[in-house]
Amino acid sequence: MSIYDLTIDELTEYFLKIDEKKYYATELFSWLYNKRITSFDEATNIKKEVREKLSKDFTISNIEIVTVEKAKDVRKYLFKLNDKEHVEAVLMNHDYGNSLCISSQVGCNMGCKFCESGRRKKVRNLTTGEMVEQILKVEDESNLRISHVVIMGIGEPFDNYDNICNFIRITNHPKGLNIGARHITVSTCGLVPKILEFANFPYQVNLAISLHAPNDKLRKEIMPIAKVYPLKDLINAIKVYLEKTNRRVTFEYIMLDGVNDKEEHALELVNLLKGINSYVNLIPYNETDALQYKRSKPLTIAKFYDILKKNNITVTIRREFGGTISAACGQLRSKKEDI
Repeated sequence: MSIYDLTIDELTEYFLKIDEKKYYATELFSWLYNKRITSFDEATNIKKEVREKLSKDFTISNIEIVTVEKAKDVRKYLFKLNDKEHVEAVLMNHDYGNSLCISSQVGCNMGCKFCESGRRKKVRNLTTGEMVEQILKVEDESNLRISHVVIMGIGEPFDNYDNICNFIRITNHPKGLNIGARHITVSTCGLVPKILEFANFPYQVNLAISLHAPNDKLRKEIMPIAKVYPLKDLINAIKVYLEKTNRRVTFEYIMLDGVNDKEEHALELVNLLKGINSYVNLIPYNETDALQYKRSKPLTIAKFYDILKKNNITVTIRREFGGTISAACGQLRSKKEDI
């Protein structure tokens, strides 16, 4: 088991269980996340026999960087896991800080038709520690401080719910990675029961919904999850989430040429989101060789944007990162799988 799987509360329980002082949990967190030790022997203010016990019970490194691809303001990392599986993460340099898009699963079962990541079925969930280590490894390689984290890489985060929540607890903890809750974003394609559960999660993180269509008929064609959770149920769950958290929700909308980018779609989207505390993030589609979809034309995107704007929908067009190295939204897929 990875030491990075444990929250500070779980680590406290561990030390109490082995009849040791609970303050060791705080000390060890400092060594792990502040001093960035690579061996328990480096935690010199924890007595030797406890360090030996830790070495027997836990591992301290479970993923490794295989390759780093670089383009303007972006780096894509390929990680190898202990079981030889691979996942990817993307570092983006913004004017407000450095944002890391991490993966939450090996493969993905959601099957969104336009998404490269979903071409490989889910193999397994990533552990909490494997997600935490993506940040640690990237900070070490890049010599940069990660200020924002988006869980939008390979996988459906809410299909790995418990590990995601522990990841947030560790990432946000002041003795952990100390990344502000409002700088952490979780993206879901719309697992309604987990959205309702997440409404009670006591951290003010951001929630993003992969919407991509303004009606059930079209959404079912491009997102199989819509056959399980229709838009009515999704929107009702979001309203419950908003009522409990008072946190604005982001709706992600990929612009697919001739599919979901017509004027009628924009007007449907206006009606769907009317009165909901949200904003829409329009995403120019990132084309891949394996999928047939094409990006909407710039003028079409601009017209779509204007319709939303004129109808008082807060809307942005996402800045593009990493298209030249297959690191953009919807393009993440470990090429190791195709070898």
